Amino acid sequence: MTDSPVIRDIHPDDAGEVLTIQRAAFASEALIYGDPDMPPLTQTLEELEAELVENLGCVAIVGHRIVGAVRARLSDSLLLIGRLAIAPDQQGGGLGSKLLAAVEERGRQAGATEAELFTGGLSEANQRLYEREGYHRSGTTADGEIFYRKPLT
Repeated sequence: MTDSPVIRDIHPDDAGEVLTIQRAAFASEALIYGDPDMPPLTQTLEELEAELVENLGCVAIVGHRIVGAVRARLSDSLLLIGRLAIAPDQQGGGLGSKLLAAVEERGRQAGATEAELFTGGLSEANQRLYEREGYHRSGTTADGEIFYRKPLT
């Protein structure tokens, strides 16, 4: 990355750009899983706008372009992190780590003591990222989704 990204809170009016990045980022996941109908690819703009009304997520901006996004919400003292998406041309440059750190800090400020996220069992790059960032496996669902947790204290 030539420019250092600016990270700021996510807003409902970011929904169009975030949805574009989400679809581009999750297209490779759809190929891995052979599932073109996975939720990140079928979510509508209206659904995403509603999700962003009260959200602790962040976006990363380079120039005037949103190049990454992560969503999160608080459930008691647990920060539930979801849909970390990086524009394909920006992947591999540390942006995912920066967005995770930013959203974890927002969670801490909101009272979270632990963060949770999940990824698919075939998503090896995601698993490496989460483990590198201090997340530990906390469970696996019957359909192979792996849950990770990390203390935020």
